[in-house]
Amino acid sequence: MKKKFHFLFALLLVAFTVNAQNRDLNGDGVVDLSDVTDLIDYILNPPLTQTYTVKGVSFDMITMQGGTFTMGATEDQSTYADNSEKPPHQVTLSTYQIGKTEVTQELWEAVTGKSLSQIARPNGWTLYGDGPDYPMYYITWDDCQEFISKLNELTGQQFRMPTEAEWEYAARGGNKSKGFTFSGSNNIADVAWYSENSSNRSCPVANKAPNELGIYDMTGNVWEWCSDWYGDYSDAPQTNPTGPETGTEHVDRGGCWGALVSGSHLSNRLSYVPTFHSNSVGLRLAQ
Repeated sequence: MKKKFHFLFALLLVAFTVNAQNRDLNGDGVVDLSDVTDLIDYILNPPLTQTYTVKGVSFDMITMQGGTFTMGATEDQSTYADNSEKPPHQVTLSTYQIGKTEVTQELWEAVTGKSLSQIARPNGWTLYGDGPDYPMYYITWDDCQEFISKLNELTGQQFRMPTEAEWEYAARGGNKSKGFTFSGSNNIADVAWYSENSSNRSCPVANKAPNELGIYDMTGNVWEWCSDWYGDYSDAPQTNPTGPETGTEHVDRGGCWGALVSGSHLSNRLSYVPTFHSNSVGLRLAQ
């Protein structure tokens, strides 16, 4: 009992010391007692993380506890939201896993045997960030399906793309959401590489602050493919939605290194045909 008390006392002391240094730990734009309580909660109740390894390359998946949330143009998104994000609607999701980071170039090469340079240079494509811990890009939706199929063969797992609803629930912080405009903060520079700080290129993953669940770069760096065909929202409550049965374009979420602030809020939506590739579109795994 005494050891437990000493541990908690030390934890409080560290938290209050950090808070006294005027650090906005929870990204709400205010330095106050909530920064301390959120830090303590994060230490005592860390996210459930599972590590997988493929050919010597490790990556982490965060367990998302199922729950119900409002998807789309909620009040915290109203400054930037457009009609494609309306109406806001209730969504209930079962428990799933989502990648702690975007799929890196190192992981892509380990699974497929092809590096970003091997894909880009024969086509004359310029590299916008090159290195093992940079996000993979210049990959189509179809390319991602082939990558996931090979990854599942190597691991015996059932990885897949996140649905659009799963993506947004994770970006909002799941059942620990603080209602931020961007994923993890109301200050975009805290959590994202975007047009004003990226030097016009992608950046190594997990170098900005994570969101409420310890997930990185769900705002900025590269857009992320989702499994859904793009379609208009309905105001009807949904459970584990997977989008329209058919379509011509798949959903992309999250903004990128070249996006403006106005295009980086977490409910923003884009869509592209399955064969589209770009220097700013990548992938995050789910399971």
